Amino acid sequence: MAGSAISIEPLTAEVFATFGQVIQIEGAHHYPINGGMTERFHDLAKVELGGDSARPLISIFRGQPYALPLSLRLVERHPLGSQAFFPIGAASWLVIVAEDEGGTPASIRAFRPAAGQGVNIAMNVWHGVLTVLDEPSDFIVVDRGGDGNNLEEHHFPEPFLITCSTAEPL
Repeated sequence: MAGSAISIEPLTAEVFATFGQVIQIEGAHHYPINGGMTERFHDLAKVELGGDSARPLISIFRGQPYALPLSLRLVERHPLGSQAFFPIGAASWLVIVAEDEGGTPASIRAFRPAAGQGVNIAMNVWHGVLTVLDEPSDFIVVDRGGDGNNLEEHHFPEPFLITCSTAEPL
């Protein structure tokens, strides 16, 4: 399958469920707090932490833009924790994920989040790097710190080409 073209799909909670959760307020459980002055959108993603001395990390990543079509040469996964990305502002970006087939990424998919959407990529799920389009963008990232190797990379012998679908203009 190496070298195939991959079209970008819209991101929905239903189609992304195999890979983790979509972080969004639409349809989320919510309730007022702080004397009714704040609305809490509660429990939007499952933070997963495994291994020794695990602790959650909150970071800000600043992604530089990629151009389409994108030559996908590398994916990674984190065997000891989930990794959540939520844009600060109106970022244009892609989420690239793959199923695992005997320790190797397979059935690669590319999603374009809508405004106000982030993702929590489940523990041990193959995914592309932060893929920002158009302009540099900042993201709040929640992932795992602690002992152990929490990064595995896979380099494809032939790159995949991520292309813009004619039905979904970017």
